[in-house]
Amino acid sequence: MKKYIVFPLMLCFSIISGQIKTPQPSPTATITQKIGVSNVSVEYSRPGAKGREIFGGLVKYGEIWRTGANKATKITFEEDVIFGGKSVKKGSYSLFTIPGEKKWTVLLNKETELWGSGDYDENMQICSFTSNVEKSKDFIETFTIEFGSFNSFDALMSIKWTNIQINIKIQTTSAKKIEKNYYELLTKGPSANDYYNGAKFFVDNTSKYELALEWINIAIEKREDAFWMLYHKARILNKMGENKEAIVTAQLTIELASKEKDDYGYIKKSKDLILKIKTGPKKID
Repeated sequence: MKKYIVFPLMLCFSIISGQIKTPQPSPTATITQKIGVSNVSVEYSRPGAKGREIFGGLVKYGEIWRTGANKATKITFEEDVIFGGKSVKKGSYSLFTIPGEKKWTVLLNKETELWGSGDYDENMQICSFTSNVEKSKDFIETFTIEFGSFNSFDALMSIKWTNIQINIKIQTTSAKKIEKNYYELLTKGPSANDYYNGAKFFVDNTSKYELALEWINIAIEKREDAFWMLYHKARILNKMGENKEAIVTAQLTIELASKEKDDYGYIKKSKDLILKIKTGPKKID
């Protein structure tokens, strides 16, 4: 009789326990970061050090590592990028590394469903480069991938664990595309805002200040009440070293903005610009 009772109880326990979720030893994470105008996403598992010797111990020097735990780390680019100095087409790739004491080799592979590195296929590899090892005073218990050091169209992706860190520069190709788009747009009867946005882009991302000044002047002719455009003309003049004209333009911005119910902060921006021009040689961004 007991045999008939025990079996259903064991079966029931097995079904129930299969429905209960328990924490992963190396939890999965996804980080998505916009660089320029497109996203870069990383999916990876995050093991902990847990008192173990990691690099040179658990993670062997000179051997391919999945760069995390469980399934190989996957990185996805929404557009073509320069990854660690290498041209990479948009798409998803597995991220592997070969850690060393002073340098790591970073690898991207087309196969994104790998577990571990035992089945790593070099024929599917699309790029390889090295990155210097940096040591930090802060101890990172949990394996971490994060982004920082942002510029308009690039950023650093950092891989951190214990007191070791490597940085990989990611540059998007948006700047050239946007520059081309503006050239095309501004030959087809653009609006004041098109010229205005084009002028701002060129002064912030190229050295073609004369062209930026030409476009902002056209924008202002089309929108004489747009005091915010005058402020950016003052910025462009400052970039060109025409500080007297920059101050006059900034003062005109204040005059026009003062007549409006909301100046959107441009009075303060203009005053700050004038102050910085007068107190130092540094050009204002």
